[in-house]
Amino acid sequence: MVAVAILAAGRGTRMKSDLPKVCHTLGSLSLVERVLKSCLSLAPSRLLVVVGYQSEQVKKSLAAYSNVEFVEQTQQLGTGHAVQQLLPHLDGFTDDLLILNGDVPLLRSSTIKQLLETHQAHRNAATLLTAHLPNPQGYGRVFCDDQNLLNQIVEDRDCTPTQKENCRINAGVYCFHWPQLATALPKLEANNDQKEYYLTDVVNFLEPVMAVDVADYQEILGINDRKQLANAYEILQTRVKDDWMKAGVTLINPDSITIDDTVELQPDVTIEPQTHLRGNTQIGTGSRIGPGSLIENSQLGENVTVLYSVVSDSVVKHGTRIGPYTHLRGHVEVGESCRVGNFVELKNTTVGDRTNVAHLSYLGDAQLGNKVNIGAGTITANYDGVKKHRTQIGDRTKTGSNSVLVAPITLGQDVTIAAGSTVTEDVPDDCLVLARARQVVKPGWRLKTPSETSSS
Repeated sequence: MVAVAILAAGRGTRMKSDLPKVCHTLGSLSLVERVLKSCLSLAPSRLLVVVGYQSEQVKKSLAAYSNVEFVEQTQQLGTGHAVQQLLPHLDGFTDDLLILNGDVPLLRSSTIKQLLETHQAHRNAATLLTAHLPNPQGYGRVFCDDQNLLNQIVEDRDCTPTQKENCRINAGVYCFHWPQLATALPKLEANNDQKEYYLTDVVNFLEPVMAVDVADYQEILGINDRKQLANAYEILQTRVKDDWMKAGVTLINPDSITIDDTVELQPDVTIEPQTHLRGNTQIGTGSRIGPGSLIENSQLGENVTVLYSVVSDSVVKHGTRIGPYTHLRGHVEVGESCRVGNFVELKNTTVGDRTNVAHLSYLGDAQLGNKVNIGAGTITANYDGVKKHRTQIGDRTKTGSNSVLVAPITLGQDVTIAAGSTVTEDVPDDCLVLARARQVVKPGWRLKTPSETSSS
């Protein structure tokens, strides 16, 4: 069994933000949530998060995880002090404790698993994750023997010039046998320039202690400022896009595309340039998305095309064409083999199969049947200034150009609305509706010029 503790108490002053550092987002997840998700595959018996600065914000960012225990660190006096706060919470715990940092969000689950397995296989008192950095400035240096057993850890600010030549650094990720760690924690002292309690100092009281090198040093990069956050995003995007291309997804100009790691794509999807896929989005095989599109928290079926459009919180079924310049939002569901075209906005609307809304329309709070044709410029007037109202349109109904449907209203099946009509009453099946003033033509009439007006 293993417990996990995530250190997330710091403010992160270099972020220049009132928001706690660990609550800043990387992709669609906060830093601390990303760290938490990386260890869930271990099925930890306890999951603790040490909070301090604006603790309520951190708790809110993890509200979806009911099994998280929050531990308060009212003063931020270093990593050793943060872990000391766990002592009363883990009283009687006799297994291993994995310690992660809430601002190190790029760790792969496989790396964490390797660390834990090495720790348990060798029955170590402590096992720490290490990496060889090309530029280790700012990181504590790790010194080991040829069996990877630890000799010494020296913080960067306390290193001699010779020690700084060592590129093996401490990643700040540890696995401890908790009973031994609990004995060592009270022995920590703040004998350093920062007057802080370093967790690294507990290794002086534990044996054996082993180091495990991470294969990709980028996994252990921490986030301290906005530049490092942007760099981490680039690393994450490279990982995600490489994985999808290996899985059979075509990315045209990958550098111009962004894909959250929460997105799911099927083989033979094509993503065009300047397209961005966000949140809990799924896209079916054969679909072509972009160029210039944003898909967020939406499910797109097979052989769907989306061109220069925005789709959020919506469902688009197989064989449907979206765009150009279409906006689907607020829980739209579009059926199979539909066309939703140029400059169309749908909001909280359900569209049946083989229905067309081809151009220049707004449909809000509406339900359309199958094989409906919405003429150019048709809108549903769904808001009376106080409440939203529904519009229902039956199968095979057609609206002429520039029609206004004033909700609440129901149009039956096989209804035809004449162009330019403003419809305010329900319409039964099999009807033609004309709701406009009769055209009046006055022969021989034209607007007089100013000179004609003055001479009369």
